[in-house]
Formats: sequence, C-alpha cells, structure tokens
Amino acid sequence: MSDAPIAPKRPHTIEIHGDARVDPWYWMRDDDREDPEILAHLAAENAHADAVLAPVAALKDELFAEMKGRIQEDDSSVPQIRDGVWRYSRFEEGREYAIHCRRIESMDAPEEVLLDENERAEGHSFYALGGLAVSRDRRTMVIAEDTLSRRIYDLRFFDLEGRDLEDGAEYPEVITGTSGDVVWAGDHRTLFYVRQDETTLRPHQVWRHTLGTDPADDVMVFDETNAEFYVSIWSSRSREFVMIGSFQTEETEIRTIPADSPTDEPQVFLPRGDHHLYVLDHHDGRFFVRSNHEAPNFRIAVTDQRTVASMADTTDVVEPSDDVFIEDFGLFDAALLVEERRDAVLGVRVMPWAADDGDYRIDFGEDVYTAGLGALGDADRELVRIGYTSLTTPMRVYDFSLADRSLELRKEQPVLGDFDRDAYVAERILVTARDGETVPVSIVHRRDLDRSVPQPLHLYAYGSYGITMDPSFSSARLALLDRGFIFAIAHVRGGQEYGRRWYDDGKLLNKRKTFTDFIDIGQHLVDTGVTTTPQLVASGGSAGGLLMGAVLNMAPDLFGAIVANVAFVDVVTTMLDESIPLTTFEYDEWGNPNDKTFYDYMLSYSPYDNIAAVDHPPVFALAGLHDSQVQYWEPAKWVAKLRDTSTGDAPLILRMNMDAGHGGASGRFARLAEVAEEYAFMLGVINGDLST
Repeated sequence: MSDAPIAPKRPHTIEIHGDARVDPWYWMRDDDREDPEILAHLAAENAHADAVLAPVAALKDELFAEMKGRIQEDDSSVPQIRDGVWRYSRFEEGREYAIHCRRIESMDAPEEVLLDENERAEGHSFYALGGLAVSRDRRTMVIAEDTLSRRIYDLRFFDLEGRDLEDGAEYPEVITGTSGDVVWAGDHRTLFYVRQDETTLRPHQVWRHTLGTDPADDVMVFDETNAEFYVSIWSSRSREFVMIGSFQTEETEIRTIPADSPTDEPQVFLPRGDHHLYVLDHHDGRFFVRSNHEAPNFRIAVTDQRTVASMADTTDVVEPSDDVFIEDFGLFDAALLVEERRDAVLGVRVMPWAADDGDYRIDFGEDVYTAGLGALGDADRELVRIGYTSLTTPMRVYDFSLADRSLELRKEQPVLGDFDRDAYVAERILVTARDGETVPVSIVHRRDLDRSVPQPLHLYAYGSYGITMDPSFSSARLALLDRGFIFAIAHVRGGQEYGRRWYDDGKLLNKRKTFTDFIDIGQHLVDTGVTTTPQLVASGGSAGGLLMGAVLNMAPDLFGAIVANVAFVDVVTTMLDESIPLTTFEYDEWGNPNDKTFYDYMLSYSPYDNIAAVDHPPVFALAGLHDSQVQYWEPAKWVAKLRDTSTGDAPLILRMNMDAGHGGASGRFARLAEVAEEYAFMLGVINGDLST
C-alpha cells in the first residue's frame, strides 16, 4: 500500500563460500532494542497495521468479546496431591493471571495462597511465571519471574512457615539471569538452578545456592562447554536424585547428584556419543531410561546402576517398535505408564508390574484425539491423572484407576454460551504428497456446514523439532468455525506423527519436504473442492512461520492469505551468527551453513532470501520486540523486503508487540485479543473487507 512504512536501504554484504549476499535491511538489527530510528519504524508499522485493519476493528472487538464470553473467568484446576500437599491454581473473574494455592493433607484444610500472579504482575506490561517450587518440608518457596519477555528469569525466595504470603517474609537474595529451572535438595535449604549465557541465552551452567546467603557465593556445579548443547535440571520421581541433562538434537548426556548429598560431584549416567538420545528417571531403587539406542522410535530400559558403560548394561522394559513411537513415561508403584503414538494418535499404555496382569491401552471411545499423562502426584496412588482432548472435545481431566481400569471425569474445561459439541464434526484425511508419502490432515467444522460447495479454510502447521501438532480443542477457534470456516491441521514431516522417521524426513537436507507437504495438502483441498485459493488461509508460528515464508515463495498463487507469527524467516544469516540465541544448538535441526552443502540447501528455501517479484497474497506478520527465540528484526526485515519486491498491492502488515516476546502477550485476555485480531484479518480477507 502506498502509505506503508518504507524502511531505507543500507546495503550490507555477507560473504561466505565465495557467495556474496547483499542485505539492504541488515541495519535493523539492534541487540539492545533501544535504537530510536528502529523504534520509530516499528511504531510506524503498528500505526500502518491499525490503518489497514480499521475496516475490521469492530469485528475484532466482536470476536474478542465472543472469545472472552466463552471463558469461565472464575476457574480452578483439579487439585493433585504430592507429599501430603494438595496443589491447584485458580483464576478470579476479571483478572489476567493465575493464583497458586495449597491445602495441607486434606482439601478440607484451609486454603493457603502461595502466589498471586496478578499482584506480582502489577506495574509490569508483561509478566510470566517460569516456575514455582516448594521445598519438601513445606517451609520455603522459590519462584522464577520474567517481566521483560526474554525468558530470562529472576529467582526469589519466600518463607511460608506459619503465615500467609501476603504478610511478606521474602528473603533478601535475588538470583538473576536464570532459565527458570530449579530443584530443591533434600536438606530443604540447598537449591540447584540453571544460568544462561548473557548473550546467546543458552542455558549452560548448573549452580548451587544456599538459602539465606549471598548469591555471589553460589557454587558452579556443572558447566556445559559445548555450544551445541543446552542444560536442564529436574528431580527424579523418587526425589532421591537431582538430574542434570545436557541436550542436543542428536545426543544426550545426563548426570545425577544424590538429593541428600547436594555437595557431591555430578556423576554421568551414560556418556554422550553415537547420536544417542535418552531421558532418565529413578523410582523404587532403579533407573529407567527412554533410549533410541538401536530403536529409532525409542525403547524403555531399566538398571539398578547409577552409571553404565552402554545400554548393554540395561534390560528392556518396553521393546522398540517400528509402528509405535514412545513419547514419555510415568512411574508408579503399581505400573509403568507409557505415552505412545500409534497411527499418529497419542494415547496412554498401562503396563502393570504384576506378572499376571497384561498391558493395555486406555480406551477413550474416539478415533482422533490426544491423551497424555497429567501431573503425576504420589507414586503409591492407584489413581493416575490423565489429560484428554480432541478437536470437538474441550480439555478433560480424568482420574484413571489402576485397580479397576475405570475412568472418572474430574473436570471438563467449561465453555460458556451456547456451545454444543455435537454441532461440530472432526475427521482425519490422508493426502498423497508428491513423493508418494501419505500425510495426515485433521479437520473440524460445523456439522451443518454445506460441504457440497467450497468453504473458507484455515490451514495450520508447524513441522519442526519433532514437535507434533496434536488435535486439540480451542474455544477461541469456535469464532471461526461458527462463521463458516473449516479448520485443518497439516501433520507435515518434521513433526513426529509417525515416529522418528517422520521427523528425520523433514529436517536438515530433507527440510523442503515440510514445505512441499504443506503445499500438496493445500492443493489437494482446492482440487477436491473443499475450498478455493481465495478462501484458503495458511498460518504458522516460529518454525511454522518459516514454513509460511517458504510456501509464500514456493506457491504464492495457492493461498488467499498468510498469517506468520514470530516467523523464523532469515534462516541463513541467523544460523551464521553464533551470538544469536538458539543458533549453535540448532545446527542438527537446520544444518550448519559454515558447511557449503548446508549453506546451499538452506539458501534454496530461506524465506527472506527467496522473495520474488510476483503478486503476493495478503500477509499478516506478528512479532515481539523482546523475542528471545526469533529476533524481532527477522519479521521486520521480511515485511520490508516483501513490500519492496512484491508487484501486487495486497496488504502486507507487521504487528510488533512492543511489550512481549516469543509467546505473545501475557495474561489470558491479552492473548485472546491477539487471536481476535488474527481472526479478524482472516475474515476480512475472505469477506473482502480489507482494501488492497
């Protein structure tokens, strides 16, 4: 559009492998996010977005009111007991954030408010609670807070003994620059936490803090010096060990420290190498390992040894399968519970320890759904918490009885208004991709929608990191469905719908298959009369935003509109810069462009580098100034180049949240307002309300 902000060109040359790329908008990068010229440009982008979206502003307000009206504002989670304490979170009417509570021994005991996020958020435009952990003696709480939206957390400590938090009793020490991961040791005074690199934000060091002392005196326990690995910590199921994990896309190494001897040196369970991925837990005197050793879809093995030389020193509990992908497991005194994926559907398998009891998969009575383990609670309980949802079923929380195999519904997420799940219908179809692979697509729409004629369709996908976009319910999505939209999830390669092979077939030098799968699905939906090109709206976020940028270049005539949220679009330049968060430990996802083979391949699909002089459909890019995952300048540069290159006059909009980061706005209602604007854009394009 003629009044759109025009970012000046200041050519910057990036040369490697004898190839020189000229980036006219490289200057937009500002690590401190304080450059007045850049901030002025982003403000102009937001003003332009307001102007372009003005015709649907009333619709946005209508959608937001409708979405908010479906939420039960005074809501509460289902309490779960661990170590004699019932924990739950609740919301109060009109308030953005959760209130975290406990009751000691019984739900009839008085409620104790551990933390009111609303009070902590006062005075901040953004607030995120990264974690809350109470020592096992119930006396001390540590919380991890982020008020900038960079996923950099401050740790603060509170004395809980004999009083409500409202009375104060906050410890003076504050630990800054952490990832938010915390674990209490068995002495209730020692805390382990993870520090991040100040520049790259890579979690790389584990430190030990003693309650009531100066953090300057803290002791570094472990330093992960390999820049391709990041560090995380957790407590074992038995609470007997603190676990320190070093993770990379292709390898894992885990160390353990006895929780009752927190000053002991960490001990490696199994050294990294041979592309071995594993996860470790401990229960009932044994170590359980989810491992991909000679098992692409993983196996679960057990040993009573704290350190092993190889997986040959373990014994299989769950053997590997070509057809079943093991996602996770939970340890109970009575049984091993396994989250497993069969035919792209995530469910729960129960394996009783008793020799006479056979294993079985929990039956939920639906064909396409998502079910997994909830909060584990005490290991000796016979009731296991299970979460369940589908495209037509709001999130349900069940207690599953290991004794009699019964399911007790504890809660179904309320959807206010005239919601009737029978008014909607879901299905899964299979689409043949250009290389002959069969790709699943999950679809939902109103039952009374006239499918004999093409209808507007919102096609969503992610397709990276082995993350599966399982079908789940969204009350906000009803606003689209009730206005005649079909919603579809394209389960493209790069996720793990069909196990590890599905992931491996959509990464590194196979990455383009993620994009062609999505295009082939979109084309199939048009060719079969489900929708038409002008009615087909595509969306994705983060790595899914990379997907949006790639398909916009590869098939600009296929889509009626594109929504790209916090989009990773400047792939080559970012992956060449090791000072940017995520770069080094993502080489095994995208490739290392310092290697010419990967450089050439990544350059062939990088959205920013492949924008052509063609008519582009309307594009709505959303981003956050403080994004720690995808730096704000990527979508800003991308939109600037699209405007400079496109031969059409379709709206090219950038909405930059100046107070948020990768996850968008904080607070349950503020996030809904962002979704309402996305939906208003989609409906405005389809209905012809947005001028070109």
